[in-house]
Amino acid sequence: MKKIQELKDFKNKKVFLRVDFNVPLTQSPITNRQSPILETYRIKAHKETIDFLVLAGAKIALVSHIDDSFKNIMNHIGEVLGYQLIFEEDILNPQLNSPLTLFENIRKYEGEEINDAGFAEDLAKNFDIYINDAFSVSHRNHASTSAIAKFLPSYVGFLLQKEVENLSKVLDEPADGKTIILGGVKVSTKIPVIKNFLDKAEHILIGGALANAIFKFKGFNIGKSLAENSGVERVLKELDLDNPKILLPEDFMVSEDATGKLIPEIVPLADVGDNQLILDIGPETIKKFSSIIKNSKTIIFNGPLGLAEIDAFSIGTKVVLDSIIRSNAFSVVGGGDTLALIEKLGLFNKFGCVSTGGGAMLEFLAGNRLPGLEVLGYYEKNN
Repeated sequence: MKKIQELKDFKNKKVFLRVDFNVPLTQSPITNRQSPILETYRIKAHKETIDFLVLAGAKIALVSHIDDSFKNIMNHIGEVLGYQLIFEEDILNPQLNSPLTLFENIRKYEGEEINDAGFAEDLAKNFDIYINDAFSVSHRNHASTSAIAKFLPSYVGFLLQKEVENLSKVLDEPADGKTIILGGVKVSTKIPVIKNFLDKAEHILIGGALANAIFKFKGFNIGKSLAENSGVERVLKELDLDNPKILLPEDFMVSEDATGKLIPEIVPLADVGDNQLILDIGPETIKKFSSIIKNSKTIIFNGPLGLAEIDAFSIGTKVVLDSIIRSNAFSVVGGGDTLALIEKLGLFNKFGCVSTGGGAMLEFLAGNRLPGLEVLGYYEKNN
């Protein structure tokens, strides 16, 4: 992959910079918050690339998707980056009257998500250079992450470079002393990672709704606990769940109320009641997981181990994160819910690498080819 530092002349070049500003926003009226943005790390992570291009004299189009609109948060994004941004609606007819222009949600165009070559060519015709700095969406076969690279000289930004280097590093490290910790909700995205790491890791620690789905598949009662149902049996049948490397929780914090208003009780799996919700790992599990983490050399963490957005059910995840920080291991942490919690706790500088990718991180760790990397030539020399 060609790195942006290899191109010497950006003066007055029109740069299509694919970033990921799809940040979570508060749904309630802003009171004590100055900004509606709940997690800013994903924005800040692009600053090195943006600073480099601004200093080089480029005219930069910041292109991203979002679940809402960028119009109302443009100024907040500018504050995070330390720049005044200009906003434009239509990336197909860009004016680029400023060094930095933020464009409206790229997914408003039909051709984006179907990776339409004609749409990608229309995107490219007004630009001189394409740069992908959005590792977190590089697993999407979309026009702004894949097809556009066929029509412009294409490079990778500093963030994408770091993500790939750090994730490659943890994949290549010896299995001895390597621990992967998986939580969160979706089973389908994490089972391939577990399969890929059975011979690449010493321990695979599992919690959250991912563990719930496995227990349910095994025939245990999980009460009213959250567990993915769609296609789970087929996916789990492909996995050797009796492999001693795979460690599931032994005890839990459970409650009949997920708001944290009722005091949860600690129970073993056999005592989970029909009306109860599994909301966090219990103290024995925390102790066991922390002991393994303490002796690890390399750690990968993706997804909370409980309902971590509620303080009462964030204990397991917080202690595990603290154990990672206290260990001497090289650590990579990622995932959307994980980023939000780490930002809330102020822990971003405590890990070896904080990945902006959730799905992309998992796809990469599962050994799958990411379209956004493939079109840039990554796999030509990395088979």
